[in-house]
Order: sequence, then structure tokens, then C-alpha cells
Amino acid sequence: RPSCAARLAKPQNVAFHLTTDDAERAGFRACKRCKPDQPPVEQQAAAKIAAACRMIEAAEEPPSLATLAAEAALSTYHFHRVFKSITGLTPKGYASAHRTNRLREQLAEGETVTEAIYGAGFGSSSRFYENAESMLGMTPSAFRKGGVSTEIQFAVGECRLGSVLVAASDKGVCAILMGDEPEGLLRELQDRFPRAKLARGSNEFETMVGIVIAFIETPKAGLDLPLDVQGTAFQQRVWQALRTIPVGTTASYADVARAIGSPKSVRAVAQACAANALAVAIPCHRVVRTDGSLSGYRWGIDRKRQLLESEAA
Repeated sequence: RPSCAARLAKPQNVAFHLTTDDAERAGFRACKRCKPDQPPVEQQAAAKIAAACRMIEAAEEPPSLATLAAEAALSTYHFHRVFKSITGLTPKGYASAHRTNRLREQLAEGETVTEAIYGAGFGSSSRFYENAESMLGMTPSAFRKGGVSTEIQFAVGECRLGSVLVAASDKGVCAILMGDEPEGLLRELQDRFPRAKLARGSNEFETMVGIVIAFIETPKAGLDLPLDVQGTAFQQRVWQALRTIPVGTTASYADVARAIGSPKSVRAVAQACAANALAVAIPCHRVVRTDGSLSGYRWGIDRKRQLLESEAA
């Protein structure tokens, strides 16, 4: 390879061939240092991590770090570092996220809570219940019923960006949606919580909408509301990083990826921003392309531009 640090051959020992096969037939071999006959190191690492992910997904119980590293023919330290740099999660975090997804699928298919817990690979129900609500956003029985026992209050207000819907569970604000008309926002809320009990908020609750609208109009006043943040482990890491971006400034997707310790997860960061359902509270509008230009925004590029201009004023 051109970048190989191996010592150059003596000119009298050099011969040129049109193809690798011709060179090998003439008695030459590939460099043992840069191994040009093998895929690039990055590609080999990606293949090993993809195989490890499939191994985690296929296992009844999450494989140990030592088992995964041995299968990839890497040390445990190096495997852990490479896995996190490629996927954005530790092997343990990836296994946990996969088990949570399996649990969601089995609960949605009508399995009993106990069957779903063990079917998803949780070794004991007590360990699962310790973190159940943070993983599902509600109790397992409520999730199984589509959130039927969960009550969500909501209210709609108007601001210079259009309609704003604010919804909250008993844990905190679970959605801040923006759009052109209230009916579309309500349909979006119903799609997000298909069987939850949606109730229009009281006058006291509507004060919360006023707080959100006041923040949109005067962002430097700050926004301090309890949030009910629901997402995968990786999404929550991204969303937490977004909340550290100061008002009036922006960061690139690459900046956010580096901030969470996963510099190669730029595309995954962009997907996490797109999945955010808490407009302005989790300021995904402050994330831009590396060259500073505006990219996609769940609630429209024009709203993103107006939010940034208001914050920079």
C-alpha cells in the first residue's frame, strides 16, 4: 500500500506487473506488514463487529465480553474500544438495547409480561423490573396494552412558528410537537401513544404550553421542565449531548458524535436527532452540517432557521 512504512525495495529487485496474479505467478508475495491482499483494517473491523452483533442478537443470554472478543480474535480491551467506535454503544449497551427491542416486539404480539421477559433473554424478572420503566417509558403491562392505562395530558398553543402541542405523562413532558395545524399534531400524538388515554390539560397544564411558547419567542430565558424522555440507550446519549449545546450556538453531527465518544457514528447521530419528539426541549435544531449549512429537521427547515436566528439575536 502507498502508506506502508516498510522499507522500500532496492531498484534492482523491482519488477512491474499489470495484475496481482501476474506478480504472484512471478514469485512475489504480498507485504506482510500492510497486507494489501486483504481488505482494509477498517473494513475488517466492521466485519468483525457485524459478526459480534449477529452473535449477540442470536444468543439466548448476552455473551460475555471475553467470548465476543475471542470470537473476533481481538483482546477484550481492543474489541470493546472498536465495538463502541463503530456502533456507538458498548457491547453490554448493544445487548441491552437488543433485548429491549425483543421485549417490545413480544409484548406487542400479545405475550404475557413474564413470557416476554424471559423470551427477550432477561435472566430474572427482578433485574428487569429495576429498569423497566426507563426502558419502556411505562410499566410492562401498560406497554403490552399499548399504553392503555397511561394517561397523557395535552394542550395546544399558537406561536410565530405555527401550532405547538405539549403532552405530558405523570413522569414529565413526553412530547413537544410543532406543525401548521392542531389536528395534525393530535394525530401524531395518537400515533405515538396509540392506546393511551389522551386528555386535554387543565388551565394549570396550559401554563406549561405557555412556558414552551415563551421559550420559542425568547430562547435566552431558558426552559426548565421535567421531561419523560423515551428512546434507546444510544438515542438518549445523543439527546443528552444536545442539551449541553448553549443557546445561540450550533454543533455539527460530527461534533456530537465525538462528544458521546463515538466519532464514527455521525449517521446514527443524525437518525437520533430525527427521532427526537421533544422540540426545543432537546434542541436538535442546533445541529447543522459540518460546513454550517442546515440539514433536515423533523418540523421543517424553515422552523429550524427561524429558531437559530432567534437564538442568535
